Amino acid sequence: MARWKINLIVLWIGQFLVMSGMTMITPFLPLYIQDLGVHDAHQVAMWSGIIFAGNFVTSFLFQPLWGGLSDRYGRKVMLLRSGFGMAIVMTLMGFATSPWQLLALRIVNGVISGFMPAAVALMSTNTPKERIGFALGTLQSGGVAGSILGPFIGGLLAEWVGFRPIFYITGPLLFCASLLALFLIKENFDAAAAKKKPAISTMEGFKELKKTKQLPALYAVTFVIQFSMLSSMTLVPLFVQELHGNGSMLAFYAGLVSSITGFSNMIASPLLGRLSDRIGSVKILAICLVGAAVSFVPQALVTNIWQLFAARFMLGVFMGGMLPSVQTLISKFAPKGMESRAYSFNTSATSLGNMLGPIVGGVLSGWIHIQGLFIMAAVFLFANAIWVRKALFPGRSGTEENAGGTG
Repeated sequence: MARWKINLIVLWIGQFLVMSGMTMITPFLPLYIQDLGVHDAHQVAMWSGIIFAGNFVTSFLFQPLWGGLSDRYGRKVMLLRSGFGMAIVMTLMGFATSPWQLLALRIVNGVISGFMPAAVALMSTNTPKERIGFALGTLQSGGVAGSILGPFIGGLLAEWVGFRPIFYITGPLLFCASLLALFLIKENFDAAAAKKKPAISTMEGFKELKKTKQLPALYAVTFVIQFSMLSSMTLVPLFVQELHGNGSMLAFYAGLVSSITGFSNMIASPLLGRLSDRIGSVKILAICLVGAAVSFVPQALVTNIWQLFAARFMLGVFMGGMLPSVQTLISKFAPKGMESRAYSFNTSATSLGNMLGPIVGGVLSGWIHIQGLFIMAAVFLFANAIWVRKALFPGRSGTEENAGGTG
């Protein structure tokens, strides 16, 4: 088997385990906080929000630092640092005896995280150019599969073995995935040449990357995707209740509508990644941005559960083409030797969208309701499509085939 394919398989498993481990806590987090001695409903809700967000805050701040070190010392090193580190921290969460301890561990987890950007950077720099779209699309499907199945697996395990053993299971699984990466992943990286380059700070790195005007537009795509999805995510079950009523199967329909976007995303990512290798990532990104914007509009107009189901399925299809296209284009436009740093800022954009989306959505929902949030998401995606059009299609010299300064 070709080396890049072995890397892809191992990293897919790693992506799946990391994302499932990160999201496995979601269904029982409030219950675990109660188990830690907090029983007031308002206090439980407050602690749940703070603990859940703590990981994203530090991830947003520290990803560019790890990206710079990755470009200097290698992507595999950063991959192993993150994987083994998260395995230890995840296991320790099972020993927490207070919400403060759990919050501290979530913050530490965000600090040492970075498995996904390191995996993307490694794949993009160690895969034949004609197969990058397919490789990154497939890698994306692993993360999406983990984020879909993580809450489901976490809920089942909570029923079967209790809360704390879940952490004792997840930590060793992440450790095993890191061992696989240690022994099976091979990276072509010229450490001597990388160390000869002058070390630059995070801000200097950002200023250098900002000179390539395509990169800020691509970061904006990542932010808008996460912001648009999460601004209404927590309100979807209530919207399902509004459409379906309080009859039987409400919880099932709410879960189905919430997860269908992820399932269609997981299916579409490798297919659209393969198509982008044929017709170009810029075209796929442009089509998917407009398609996702259009898919949000009918969600504001639906009158029954199945219409919402269909609209969110189509949204997932277009979402499945956006992130792999962004990752492929970052590899094309990033200055040589700064690929990992470029991906790390993209991960920071993801974390920022994850933080601000639920907050802004929760605040605005009182005035514009979830239907207004759907329209807002459509407007943001259309505006982002225009920005991408201007940044990536300025003329023949600006197309991805003629992108200068690429890695």
